[in-house]
Amino acid sequence: QVQMVESGGGLVQAGGSLRLSCAANGRTFTGYTMGWFRQAPGAEREFVAAISWSSSNTNYADFVKGRFTISRDNAKNTVYLQMNSLKPEDTALYYCAASKYYPPRRRTDDYNDWGQGTQVTVSS
Repeated sequence: QVQMVESGGGLVQAGGSLRLSCAANGRTFTGYTMGWFRQAPGAEREFVAAISWSSSNTNYADFVKGRFTISRDNAKNTVYLQMNSLKPEDTALYYCAASKYYPPRRRTDDYNDWGQGTQVTVSS
């Protein structure tokens, strides 16, 4: 069974940076779009960013544009999320998932193979 394994979360002060990683165990995701989502307590899971297989197409939520950057290393079967200028409202559990759709979509229903998430906490 495929499992995504997220890592890199932690506690950081506002204005700081974190780099999240997501490794796919079980198989490669050749040709798949990869996405990052997040879920704060009491809130629905929301789209953060996505990247196509070739990295030629990216899609970002408005609230992270200019602060977060998604990238991938297909040789390592890993996708990254560089998060800069973090804000307390970025505090959430961050998940990655795979999608067969191109160009990258934003709906959670278009993604599969979710991981357990990595916690990001930003203090003010």
